[in-house]
Amino acid sequence: QVQLVESGGGLVQAGGSLRLSCAASGRTLSTYKMGWFRQAPGKEREFVAAIRWTGGTYTADSVKGRFTISRDNAKNTVYLQMNSLKPEDTAVYYCACGSDSNYYFGYDYWGQGTQVTVSS
Repeated sequence: QVQLVESGGGLVQAGGSLRLSCAASGRTLSTYKMGWFRQAPGKEREFVAAIRWTGGTYTADSVKGRFTISRDNAKNTVYLQMNSLKPEDTAVYYCACGSDSNYYFGYDYWGQGTQVTVSS
């Protein structure tokens, strides 16, 4: 089992920045990849970014150039630095992890989510 705890969400004005954190505990073999997803009201959950243990990353086109994913393997923590935030970035952001290398699929554990609200 892996427990994921997100933090760092909140309310920010358009153009502002936030940094999300997700700390993993438990079976760390299942944290080979860690990712961020988001779900806005009335919309399906969408992929935002992911990072492998080795450091390889992939970021969705919708946030590329504004969001950066990183991780600290020693702390088993993944971060999402979000800059130039837009109102359309408003969503609940979820952290997830898995043991395979596919960036989009195969996430076994999920956090409870943290709300990000961007005001115009």
